[in-house]
Amino acid sequence: MPFSADRPAADNSAARVRPTVYSVCVSLTSQVPSLRALHALDPLQQPAYSSAHEVAAVVDKLRKLPPLVFAAECDKLRTKMASVAAGEAFMLQGGDCAETFADVTAANIQGKLRTLLSMAVVLTYAAQVPIVKVGRMAGQFAKPRSSATETREGVTLPAYRGDAVNGFEFTAQAREPDPQRLLDVYHASAATLNLTRAFVTGGFAHLRSVHSWNADFVKNSAAGVQYQNLANEIDRALAFMVACGIDDDVFKTVDFYSSHEALILEYEHALTRIDSRTGQPYDTSGHFLWIGERTRQLHGAHAELLRHVRNPLGVKLGPTTTADNTLELADRLDPDHEPGRITFITRMGAAKVRELLPEIVAKVTASGRQVAWVSDPMHGNTFEARNGYKTRAFSDVMAELNGFFDVHEELGTWPGGVHVELTGDDVTECVGGGDDLVEADLVSRYETLCDPRLNRNQSLELAFLVAERLTRAGIKRTNPVQAYVPLTF
Repeated sequence: MPFSADRPAADNSAARVRPTVYSVCVSLTSQVPSLRALHALDPLQQPAYSSAHEVAAVVDKLRKLPPLVFAAECDKLRTKMASVAAGEAFMLQGGDCAETFADVTAANIQGKLRTLLSMAVVLTYAAQVPIVKVGRMAGQFAKPRSSATETREGVTLPAYRGDAVNGFEFTAQAREPDPQRLLDVYHASAATLNLTRAFVTGGFAHLRSVHSWNADFVKNSAAGVQYQNLANEIDRALAFMVACGIDDDVFKTVDFYSSHEALILEYEHALTRIDSRTGQPYDTSGHFLWIGERTRQLHGAHAELLRHVRNPLGVKLGPTTTADNTLELADRLDPDHEPGRITFITRMGAAKVRELLPEIVAKVTASGRQVAWVSDPMHGNTFEARNGYKTRAFSDVMAELNGFFDVHEELGTWPGGVHVELTGDDVTECVGGGDDLVEADLVSRYETLCDPRLNRNQSLELAFLVAERLTRAGIKRTNPVQAYVPLTF
């Protein structure tokens, strides 16, 4: 696919002198607010850099680098998300809580892809609709924090905000926000995307190979034995397709997209480009971008920037969200009611989802908007274990997912996807699941630098449990993908 988003969006900040190569974009400056204008809105969760000159130099370097994704790919994903909103597809979005530079390795990337592709096969069979596969990958290097500082043994330092901002080591030098890290984010994301594209087009994602991984999970995992019947059904379905003479090439490749929270304004603004096909701006740092629970202010800087770009957008909705606020956000980000533009990612918590979500979904639906609804069952269910580790209970994760499905079943709306933090490794960060991890197990392989993730077995178990819910939901509706007029002779 050729580059299409190839021109940088002009920045009219007076504090920065633009190279003359960007002068062709001067007439388009009104399409994207300048960094100065965005910072005038007092954006939240931004690094406190000590040198404005160094930040400006890094931003200028980023503006000269090639886009990480193509505008045409973003358009294709927006079309797929329109299908999710219409009940004709299901979104699977997952990956690390926060990527780290050290984990940009072939083994790590392969492990996450393997887990997501394995989950997607199960969900495809159960939902009987295409699965839109999106990774929290190639850009998820920054994290919002509830506190700007962290104190240990009387020493207070800036909080770790992800490798995009500072280091995890608890020293003054490591915790100092460093704008040069934004260049490292770009190169780490480019390496991740390069290998991901090779994996998903080079045979690694072959459907029969992926299903064999699931068969191993069912056979060898304590969590998987109960899903033997579903695995056998998928076996028979694959055999049927092969017997029908379906071209093996169809099984070999998949579409896979990158996503991250668009948090650091300098990075997102510098990678915004003007698409040479349409003259419209795209944030080429990733295909799908979302605004977090802490930065979704209606007239805040993050909404102001992203409402100008053409990417499909997500908005995290936590327990403080109201139905009216949700509609206001939709109107601001998508005034034209464009199919596939808006995805609402709900993260209410297991105890609150059935209470809070119905009014929001009902009011948005009554407005005539058709948005994609996706459940994030992770972020509202975090707690501190007795041994001090931050963790999540698999039972709470599934309780919120079941609440999400219950609400949509009752309202007759489509539960369009799941958004989970996961890894392909055998970490011990979340308790419960078929392997029955307990709090004492957390010390074994607790590797995350931010929030706890599901390990591979827990992720696949979640996929099989969601598959059961999708199968139940499918009985109550006509599958639009299978609707066709029989041929007559």
